[in-house]
Amino acid sequence: QVQLEESGGGLVQPGGSLRLSCVASGNIFSINAMAWYRQGTGEQREFVAVITRALATSYEDSVKGRFSISRDNALNTMWLQMNNLKPEDTAVYYCKAVDRGREYWGKGTLVTVSS
Repeated sequence: QVQLEESGGGLVQPGGSLRLSCVASGNIFSINAMAWYRQGTGEQREFVAVITRALATSYEDSVKGRFSISRDNALNTMWLQMNNLKPEDTAVYYCKAVDRGREYWGKGTLVTVSS
């Protein structure tokens, strides 16, 4: 089993920044892709960004140019730098990791963008 723990969420004003972290622990073999998803109230969970073990990245269109995903394979840690935050970015942000073909999810961290 692999455990994922997110942190770094909170309340921020529009235009502000937050940095989310996701730390993987447990019986890790070799985590391949790691990704961030988010789910707003009453909405479906949606893809935000993904980073492969080789550090290739991809982003959902609405966050391109504002969010940046990164990871440190040695630390089994992933980050999401979020800049120029908008009210529509308000959601619970979840970390996902794929290890030996199996998906693992964290419990999420709440990001609220409001004045």
